[in-house]
Amino acid sequence: MPARAAKQPTRPLALVNARLIDPETGYDGPGGLVARDGLILDSGPSIRADGLAADFETIDCAGNCLAPGIVDLRVQLREPGEEHKETISSGTAAAAAGGVTSMVCLPNTDPVIDDVAAVEFIARRARENRRSKVYCYGAITRRLEGQDLVEFGMLAESGALAFTDGLSAVADARVMLRAMKYATAFDLLIVQHPEEPALARNGAMNAGELATRLGLGGIPPAAEVMMIERDLHLLAMVRGRYHVGHVSTASAVETIRRAKATGVPITCDTAPHYFALDENEVGEYRTFAKVSPPLRRDSDRAAIAEGVADGTIDCIASDHAPHDQDSKRVPFAHAAAGVIGLETLLPVSLELMHRGRIDLVTLFRRLALAPAELMRLPQGRLCNGTPADLVLFDPHAAWQVDPAKMHSKSKNSAFDGRPVEGRVLRTVVDGRIVFEAAAR
Repeated sequence: MPARAAKQPTRPLALVNARLIDPETGYDGPGGLVARDGLILDSGPSIRADGLAADFETIDCAGNCLAPGIVDLRVQLREPGEEHKETISSGTAAAAAGGVTSMVCLPNTDPVIDDVAAVEFIARRARENRRSKVYCYGAITRRLEGQDLVEFGMLAESGALAFTDGLSAVADARVMLRAMKYATAFDLLIVQHPEEPALARNGAMNAGELATRLGLGGIPPAAEVMMIERDLHLLAMVRGRYHVGHVSTASAVETIRRAKATGVPITCDTAPHYFALDENEVGEYRTFAKVSPPLRRDSDRAAIAEGVADGTIDCIASDHAPHDQDSKRVPFAHAAAGVIGLETLLPVSLELMHRGRIDLVTLFRRLALAPAELMRLPQGRLCNGTPADLVLFDPHAAWQVDPAKMHSKSKNSAFDGRPVEGRVLRTVVDGRIVFEAAAR
Protein backbone atom coordinates (compact mmCIF):
# COMPACT_ATOMS: atom_id res chain seq x y z
CA MET A 1 0.00 0.00 0.00
CA PRO A 2 2.13 2.90 -1.21
CA ALA A 3 1.80 6.28 0.45
CA ARG A 4 1.49 9.70 -1.02
CA ALA A 5 3.89 12.37 0.11
CA ALA A 6 3.18 13.25 3.74
CA LYS A 7 1.25 16.47 4.23
CA GLN A 8 2.33 19.15 6.66
CA PRO A 9 -0.87 21.20 7.13
CA THR A 10 -0.74 24.46 9.02
CA ARG A 11 -4.50 24.75 9.31
CA PRO A 12 -6.51 23.11 12.08
CA LEU A 13 -7.77 19.67 11.16
CA ALA A 14 -11.29 18.24 11.27
CA LEU A 15 -12.26 14.64 10.63
CA VAL A 16 -16.00 14.24 10.20
CA ASN A 17 -18.52 11.52 9.35
CA ALA A 18 -16.45 8.91 11.22
CA ARG A 19 -17.16 5.94 13.43
CA LEU A 20 -15.35 7.04 16.59
CA ILE A 21 -13.59 4.40 18.68
CA ASP A 22 -12.62 5.81 22.09
CA PRO A 23 -11.04 3.19 24.37
CA GLU A 24 -11.08 5.48 27.40
CA THR A 25 -14.78 6.33 27.45
CA GLY A 26 -15.95 3.19 25.69
CA TYR A 27 -17.71 5.18 22.96
CA ASP A 28 -18.21 3.42 19.63
CA GLY A 29 -20.48 5.43 17.39
CA PRO A 30 -20.84 8.20 14.82
CA GLY A 31 -19.06 11.49 15.21
CA GLY A 32 -16.04 13.57 14.37
CA LEU A 33 -12.93 15.18 15.83
CA VAL A 34 -11.23 18.56 15.56
CA ALA A 35 -7.60 19.37 16.31
CA ARG A 36 -5.53 22.52 16.50
CA ASP A 37 -1.84 23.08 17.28
CA GLY A 38 -1.27 19.34 17.57
CA LEU A 39 -3.94 18.75 20.22
CA ILE A 40 -7.49 17.45 20.18
CA LEU A 41 -9.94 20.32 20.64
CA ASP A 42 -13.09 18.25 20.77
CA SER A 43 -14.59 14.98 19.60
CA GLY A 44 -17.97 13.30 19.65
CA PRO A 45 -21.26 12.94 17.78
CA SER A 46 -21.82 16.70 17.62
CA ILE A 47 -18.79 17.36 15.37
CA ARG A 48 -20.09 17.85 11.82
CA ALA A 49 -18.75 19.54 8.71
CA ASP A 50 -21.55 22.11 8.59
CA GLY A 51 -20.59 23.52 11.99
CA LEU A 52 -16.91 24.20 11.28
CA ALA A 53 -15.10 27.45 10.61
CA ALA A 54 -13.70 27.98 7.11
CA ASP A 55 -10.08 27.72 8.20
CA PHE A 56 -10.33 23.98 9.01
CA GLU A 57 -8.89 21.37 6.72
CA THR A 58 -11.84 18.97 6.66
CA ILE A 59 -11.64 15.27 5.89
CA ASP A 60 -14.78 13.23 5.28
CA CYS A 61 -14.10 9.83 6.85
CA ALA A 62 -16.98 8.20 4.94
CA GLY A 63 -18.05 6.18 7.97
CA ASN A 64 -14.66 4.57 8.52
CA CYS A 65 -13.22 4.04 12.00
CA LEU A 66 -11.31 6.84 13.69
CA ALA A 67 -9.33 5.77 16.76
CA PRO A 68 -6.34 6.85 18.80
CA GLY A 69 -3.09 6.02 17.05
CA ILE A 70 -1.49 2.73 18.09
CA VAL A 71 1.19 2.88 20.81
CA ASP A 72 3.64 0.05 20.10
CA LEU A 73 5.56 -1.11 23.17
CA ARG A 74 8.11 -3.32 21.45
CA VAL A 75 10.03 -2.27 18.34
CA GLN A 76 13.58 -2.77 17.14
CA LEU A 77 14.72 0.06 14.88
CA ARG A 78 18.34 -1.13 14.45
CA GLU A 79 19.74 2.41 14.52
CA PRO A 80 22.49 2.93 15.47
CA GLY A 81 24.59 -0.02 14.36
CA GLU A 82 22.53 -2.06 11.88
CA GLU A 83 21.10 0.52 9.53
CA HIS A 84 21.15 -2.00 6.65
CA LYS A 85 18.21 -3.74 8.41
CA GLU A 86 16.20 -0.71 9.52
CA THR A 87 16.61 2.96 10.34
CA ILE A 88 14.53 5.37 12.34
CA SER A 89 13.43 6.87 9.03
CA SER A 90 12.32 3.58 7.43
CA GLY A 91 10.89 2.28 10.71
CA THR A 92 8.74 5.34 11.27
CA ALA A 93 7.54 5.17 7.66
CA ALA A 94 6.44 1.59 8.29
CA ALA A 95 4.85 2.62 11.57
CA ALA A 96 2.88 5.44 9.95
CA ALA A 97 1.63 3.06 7.26
CA GLY A 98 0.49 0.70 10.01
CA GLY A 99 -1.35 3.30 12.09
CA VAL A 100 1.36 3.28 14.77
CA THR A 101 1.79 6.86 15.99
CA SER A 102 4.10 6.15 18.95
CA MET A 103 6.58 3.37 19.58
CA VAL A 104 9.16 2.42 22.16
CA CYS A 105 12.37 0.93 20.78
CA LEU A 106 14.45 -1.73 22.50
CA PRO A 107 17.97 -0.91 23.71
CA ASN A 108 19.79 -3.68 21.79
CA THR A 109 21.44 -1.30 19.34
CA ASP A 110 25.18 -0.84 18.74
CA PRO A 111 26.13 0.89 20.94
CA VAL A 112 23.56 -0.26 23.49
CA ILE A 113 21.17 2.32 24.93
CA ASP A 114 22.76 2.22 28.37
CA ASP A 115 23.87 5.83 28.82
CA VAL A 116 22.50 9.33 28.46
CA ALA A 117 24.19 9.95 25.10
CA ALA A 118 22.42 6.97 23.53
CA VAL A 119 19.00 8.07 24.83
CA GLU A 120 19.57 11.58 23.53
CA PHE A 121 20.64 10.23 20.12
CA ILE A 122 17.32 8.43 19.71
CA ALA A 123 15.38 11.52 20.79
CA ARG A 124 17.29 13.76 18.36
CA ARG A 125 16.84 11.43 15.38
CA ALA A 126 13.13 11.07 16.17
CA ARG A 127 12.68 14.86 16.22
CA GLU A 128 14.42 15.16 12.85
CA ASN A 129 12.20 12.51 11.32
CA ARG A 130 8.76 13.99 12.16
CA ARG A 131 6.67 10.92 11.41
CA SER A 132 5.63 8.55 14.18
CA LYS A 133 6.91 9.38 17.65
CA VAL A 134 9.89 7.35 18.85
CA TYR A 135 10.69 6.73 22.51
CA CYS A 136 13.20 4.29 23.92
CA TYR A 137 13.91 1.86 26.70
CA GLY A 138 17.10 2.02 28.66
CA ALA A 139 19.03 -1.19 29.26
CA ILE A 140 18.80 -2.74 32.72
CA THR A 141 22.45 -3.80 32.69
CA ARG A 142 25.46 -2.32 30.95
CA ARG A 143 26.02 -3.71 27.46
CA LEU A 144 23.07 -6.08 28.16
CA GLU A 145 25.51 -8.41 29.90
CA GLY A 146 23.27 -9.11 32.88
CA GLN A 147 25.61 -7.89 35.63
CA ASP A 148 26.20 -4.16 36.27
CA LEU A 149 23.13 -1.94 36.51
CA VAL A 150 22.85 1.25 34.48
CA GLU A 151 22.08 4.64 36.02
CA PHE A 152 18.30 4.34 35.99
CA GLY A 153 17.61 7.82 37.34
CA MET A 154 19.84 9.63 34.84
CA LEU A 155 18.51 7.69 31.85
CA ALA A 156 14.90 8.25 32.92
CA GLU A 157 15.56 11.96 33.32
CA SER A 158 16.96 11.98 29.77
CA GLY A 159 13.87 10.31 28.35
CA ALA A 160 14.05 6.52 28.78
CA LEU A 161 10.48 5.38 29.52
CA ALA A 162 11.29 2.00 31.08
CA PHE A 163 14.13 -0.50 31.41
CA THR A 164 14.75 -3.88 29.79
CA ASP A 165 17.60 -6.01 28.55
CA GLY A 166 15.61 -6.50 25.37
CA LEU A 167 16.04 -9.97 23.92
CA SER A 168 17.91 -11.25 26.96
CA ALA A 169 16.43 -12.19 30.30
CA VAL A 170 18.07 -10.85 33.42
CA ALA A 171 19.04 -14.35 34.50
CA ASP A 172 20.79 -13.62 37.79
CA ALA A 173 18.13 -13.37 40.50
CA ARG A 174 20.29 -11.13 42.66
CA VAL A 175 20.84 -8.71 39.79
CA MET A 176 17.11 -8.64 39.04
CA LEU A 177 16.26 -8.01 42.69
CA ARG A 178 18.71 -5.10 42.75
CA ALA A 179 17.21 -3.76 39.51
CA MET A 180 13.70 -3.95 40.95
CA LYS A 181 14.75 -2.12 44.11
CA TYR A 182 16.61 0.54 42.15
CA ALA A 183 13.72 1.04 39.71
CA THR A 184 11.18 1.19 42.54
CA ALA A 185 13.13 4.01 44.17
CA PHE A 186 12.47 6.07 41.02
CA ASP A 187 9.00 4.56 40.34
CA LEU A 188 10.24 3.08 37.05
CA LEU A 189 9.06 0.07 35.06
CA ILE A 190 11.13 -3.10 34.59
CA VAL A 191 10.38 -5.18 31.47
CA GLN A 192 11.55 -8.79 31.41
CA HIS A 193 12.18 -11.15 28.48
CA PRO A 194 10.52 -14.28 29.93
CA GLU A 195 12.93 -17.08 29.19
CA GLU A 196 15.13 -19.14 31.51
CA PRO A 197 18.40 -19.06 29.53
CA ALA A 198 19.74 -22.48 30.54
CA LEU A 199 16.55 -24.23 29.41
CA ALA A 200 16.46 -22.25 26.16
CA ARG A 201 20.12 -22.73 25.29
CA ASN A 202 20.65 -24.14 21.76
CA GLY A 203 16.90 -24.12 21.16
CA ALA A 204 15.53 -22.97 17.82
CA MET A 205 11.77 -23.60 18.09
CA ASN A 206 9.13 -24.85 20.50
CA ALA A 207 10.09 -28.12 22.16
CA GLY A 208 7.88 -31.03 21.13
CA GLU A 209 7.13 -33.61 18.51
CA LEU A 210 7.60 -31.24 15.56
CA ALA A 211 11.01 -30.05 16.78
CA THR A 212 12.08 -33.68 17.24
CA ARG A 213 10.90 -34.63 13.75
CA LEU A 214 12.75 -31.67 12.23
CA GLY A 215 15.87 -32.40 14.24
CA LEU A 216 15.88 -28.96 15.85
CA GLY A 217 16.68 -28.01 19.42
CA GLY A 218 13.56 -27.19 21.42
CA ILE A 219 12.71 -24.42 23.87
CA PRO A 220 10.21 -25.80 26.40
CA PRO A 221 7.23 -23.69 27.49
CA ALA A 222 8.48 -24.16 31.05
CA ALA A 223 11.39 -21.83 30.27
CA GLU A 224 8.90 -18.96 30.01
CA VAL A 225 6.75 -19.60 33.06
CA MET A 226 9.74 -20.45 35.29
CA MET A 227 11.26 -17.02 34.71
CA ILE A 228 7.95 -15.29 35.40
CA GLU A 229 7.38 -17.28 38.59
CA ARG A 230 10.88 -16.51 39.81
CA ASP A 231 10.35 -12.81 39.22
CA LEU A 232 7.01 -12.91 41.02
CA HIS A 233 8.82 -14.09 44.14
CA LEU A 234 11.26 -11.19 43.77
CA LEU A 235 8.39 -8.78 43.15
CA ALA A 236 6.79 -9.86 46.44
CA MET A 237 9.92 -8.55 48.16
CA VAL A 238 9.88 -5.18 46.40
CA ARG A 239 6.33 -4.39 45.12
CA GLY A 240 7.68 -2.43 42.17
CA ARG A 241 6.41 -2.02 38.61
CA TYR A 242 7.04 -5.17 36.56
CA HIS A 243 6.04 -6.08 33.00
CA VAL A 244 6.47 -9.29 31.01
CA GLY A 245 7.18 -8.91 27.29
CA HIS A 246 5.76 -11.04 24.44
CA VAL A 247 4.01 -13.77 26.43
CA SER A 248 3.61 -16.94 24.33
CA THR A 249 2.39 -19.84 26.51
CA ALA A 250 -0.82 -20.94 28.19
CA SER A 251 1.02 -21.60 31.45
CA ALA A 252 2.41 -18.06 31.53
CA VAL A 253 -1.06 -16.58 30.92
CA GLU A 254 -2.51 -18.64 33.75
CA THR A 255 0.31 -17.68 36.13
CA ILE A 256 -0.15 -13.98 35.35
CA ARG A 257 -3.93 -14.31 35.68
CA ARG A 258 -3.58 -15.79 39.18
CA ALA A 259 -1.04 -13.15 40.20
CA LYS A 260 -3.32 -10.32 39.07
CA ALA A 261 -6.22 -11.85 40.99
CA THR A 262 -4.22 -11.48 44.21
CA GLY A 263 -3.29 -7.85 43.50
CA VAL A 264 0.29 -8.34 42.31
CA PRO A 265 1.40 -5.30 40.23
CA ILE A 266 2.24 -7.25 37.07
CA THR A 267 1.39 -6.38 33.47
CA CYS A 268 2.23 -8.11 30.20
CA ASP A 269 1.98 -7.92 26.44
CA THR A 270 1.95 -10.28 23.50
CA ALA A 271 2.39 -9.97 19.73
CA PRO A 272 -0.01 -10.90 16.90
CA HIS A 273 2.06 -13.89 15.80
CA TYR A 274 1.44 -15.53 19.17
CA PHE A 275 -2.35 -15.47 18.83
CA ALA A 276 -2.51 -15.87 15.03
CA LEU A 277 0.16 -18.53 14.33
CA ASP A 278 1.47 -21.73 15.87
CA GLU A 279 4.57 -23.92 15.59
CA ASN A 280 3.34 -25.58 12.41
CA GLU A 281 4.27 -22.38 10.54
CA VAL A 282 7.88 -23.56 10.78
CA GLY A 283 6.90 -26.26 8.27
CA GLU A 284 9.93 -27.24 6.26
CA TYR A 285 12.40 -25.03 8.13
CA ARG A 286 10.71 -21.71 7.29
CA THR A 287 13.01 -19.21 8.97
CA PHE A 288 10.51 -16.36 8.65
CA ALA A 289 8.55 -18.22 11.35
CA LYS A 290 11.51 -18.20 13.75
CA VAL A 291 10.83 -15.81 16.60
CA SER A 292 11.84 -15.42 20.24
CA PRO A 293 10.01 -16.73 22.24
CA PRO A 294 9.15 -19.35 19.61
CA LEU A 295 5.74 -20.02 18.14
CA ARG A 296 4.03 -22.56 20.37
CA ARG A 297 1.32 -25.22 20.10
CA ASP A 298 -2.18 -24.35 18.92
CA SER A 299 -3.45 -24.70 22.49
CA ASP A 300 -1.00 -21.98 23.55
CA ARG A 301 -2.10 -19.80 20.64
CA ALA A 302 -5.72 -20.15 21.77
CA ALA A 303 -4.77 -19.31 25.37
CA ILE A 304 -2.99 -16.14 24.22
CA ALA A 305 -6.10 -15.07 22.28
CA GLU A 306 -8.22 -15.72 25.38
CA GLY A 307 -5.77 -13.74 27.54
CA VAL A 308 -6.08 -10.76 25.21
CA ALA A 309 -9.86 -11.01 25.25
CA ASP A 310 -10.27 -11.27 29.03
CA GLY A 311 -7.67 -8.62 29.90
CA THR A 312 -5.04 -10.88 31.45
CA ILE A 313 -2.80 -9.65 28.63
CA ASP A 314 -2.79 -5.87 28.88
CA CYS A 315 -1.21 -4.84 25.59
CA ILE A 316 -0.59 -6.00 22.03
CA ALA A 317 2.77 -4.97 20.54
CA SER A 318 4.23 -5.65 17.10
CA ASP A 319 7.53 -7.14 18.35
CA HIS A 320 8.97 -5.66 15.14
CA ALA A 321 12.38 -7.26 14.54
CA PRO A 322 13.73 -6.53 11.06
CA HIS A 323 16.44 -8.79 9.59
CA ASP A 324 18.15 -8.81 6.23
CA GLN A 325 18.19 -11.84 3.93
CA ASP A 326 21.67 -12.90 5.06
CA SER A 327 20.30 -13.30 8.60
CA LYS A 328 17.30 -15.39 7.55
CA ARG A 329 18.29 -17.38 4.45
CA VAL A 330 20.52 -19.77 6.37
CA PRO A 331 19.84 -23.13 8.09
CA PHE A 332 17.01 -22.75 10.60
CA ALA A 333 19.16 -23.35 13.67
CA HIS A 334 21.48 -20.52 12.64
CA ALA A 335 18.85 -18.03 11.46
CA ALA A 336 18.18 -14.86 13.43
CA ALA A 337 14.92 -14.84 15.42
CA GLY A 338 12.32 -12.19 14.72
CA VAL A 339 9.80 -10.86 12.20
CA ILE A 340 8.67 -7.46 11.03
CA GLY A 341 5.27 -6.42 12.32
CA LEU A 342 4.54 -2.70 12.24
CA GLU A 343 2.37 -2.83 9.11
CA THR A 344 0.54 -6.05 10.03
CA LEU A 345 -0.09 -5.21 13.70
CA LEU A 346 -3.55 -3.72 13.15
CA PRO A 347 -4.98 -6.05 10.47
CA VAL A 348 -3.85 -9.24 12.22
CA SER A 349 -5.13 -7.94 15.58
CA LEU A 350 -8.45 -7.18 13.89
CA GLU A 351 -8.84 -10.92 13.28
CA LEU A 352 -9.82 -11.17 16.95
CA MET A 353 -12.67 -8.75 16.28
CA HIS A 354 -13.74 -10.43 13.06
CA ARG A 355 -13.94 -13.76 14.90
CA GLY A 356 -16.10 -12.29 17.65
CA ARG A 357 -13.46 -12.61 20.38
CA ILE A 358 -13.19 -8.90 21.15
CA ASP A 359 -14.86 -5.61 20.21
CA LEU A 360 -13.11 -2.63 18.68
CA VAL A 361 -13.13 -0.52 21.85
CA THR A 362 -11.46 -3.31 23.83
CA LEU A 363 -9.01 -3.99 21.03
CA PHE A 364 -7.87 -0.36 21.08
CA ARG A 365 -7.47 -0.54 24.83
CA ARG A 366 -4.86 -3.24 24.14
CA LEU A 367 -3.31 -1.42 21.17
CA ALA A 368 -3.36 2.21 22.33
CA LEU A 369 -4.74 3.13 25.75
CA ALA A 370 -3.11 0.46 27.96
CA PRO A 371 0.35 0.85 26.37
CA ALA A 372 0.15 4.63 26.74
CA GLU A 373 -0.90 4.34 30.38
CA LEU A 374 1.87 1.82 31.07
CA MET A 375 4.47 4.20 29.63
CA ARG A 376 2.74 7.19 31.25
CA LEU A 377 2.14 8.92 27.94
CA PRO A 378 -0.87 11.17 27.22
CA GLN A 379 -1.63 9.37 23.93
CA GLY A 380 -4.06 6.52 23.37
CA ARG A 381 -7.30 8.44 23.97
CA LEU A 382 -9.57 10.96 22.26
CA CYS A 383 -10.11 13.40 25.13
CA ASN A 384 -9.67 17.15 24.76
CA GLY A 385 -6.15 18.49 25.19
CA THR A 386 -4.35 15.24 24.37
CA PRO A 387 -2.08 14.82 21.33
CA ALA A 388 -3.94 14.53 18.05
CA ASP A 389 -2.40 11.16 17.22
CA LEU A 390 -5.00 9.21 15.24
CA VAL A 391 -5.58 6.35 12.85
CA LEU A 392 -8.39 6.24 10.30
CA PHE A 393 -9.03 2.73 9.02
CA ASP A 394 -11.52 0.54 7.22
CA PRO A 395 -11.87 -2.59 9.38
CA HIS A 396 -13.38 -4.62 6.55
CA ALA A 397 -11.07 -3.77 3.63
CA ALA A 398 -9.55 -7.04 2.41
CA TRP A 399 -5.98 -7.33 1.16
CA GLN A 400 -3.12 -9.80 1.08
CA VAL A 401 0.13 -9.27 2.95
CA ASP A 402 3.01 -8.64 0.54
CA PRO A 403 6.29 -7.74 2.26
CA ALA A 404 7.70 -6.41 -1.00
CA LYS A 405 5.21 -3.52 -0.79
CA MET A 406 5.97 -2.67 2.84
CA HIS A 407 7.93 0.35 3.98
CA SER A 408 10.36 -1.48 6.25
CA LYS A 409 13.85 -2.04 4.86
CA SER A 410 13.54 -5.71 5.83
CA LYS A 411 10.94 -8.11 4.45
CA ASN A 412 10.96 -10.94 7.01
CA SER A 413 7.22 -11.15 7.63
CA ALA A 414 5.66 -14.25 9.16
CA PHE A 415 2.39 -13.27 7.44
CA ASP A 416 3.63 -13.25 3.83
CA GLY A 417 0.67 -14.07 1.58
CA ARG A 418 -1.89 -14.07 4.40
CA PRO A 419 -5.32 -12.62 3.52
CA VAL A 420 -6.33 -10.01 6.11
CA GLU A 421 -9.08 -7.46 6.71
CA GLY A 422 -8.35 -3.95 7.91
CA ARG A 423 -6.63 -1.19 5.96
CA VAL A 424 -5.12 2.01 7.33
CA LEU A 425 -6.40 4.99 5.35
CA ARG A 426 -4.72 7.88 7.17
CA THR A 427 -2.36 8.30 10.09
CA VAL A 428 -2.20 11.60 11.96
CA VAL A 429 0.57 12.66 14.39
CA ASP A 430 0.19 15.92 16.32
CA GLY A 431 -2.50 16.99 13.88
CA ARG A 432 -0.30 16.35 10.81
CA ILE A 433 -1.18 13.73 8.21
CA VAL A 434 1.92 11.54 8.04
CA PHE A 435 0.44 8.72 5.96
CA GLU A 436 -2.36 8.61 3.40
CA ALA A 437 -3.16 5.40 1.54
CA ALA A 438 -3.12 5.69 -2.21
CA ALA A 439 -6.49 5.58 -3.95
CA ARG A 440 -7.45 2.11 -5.09
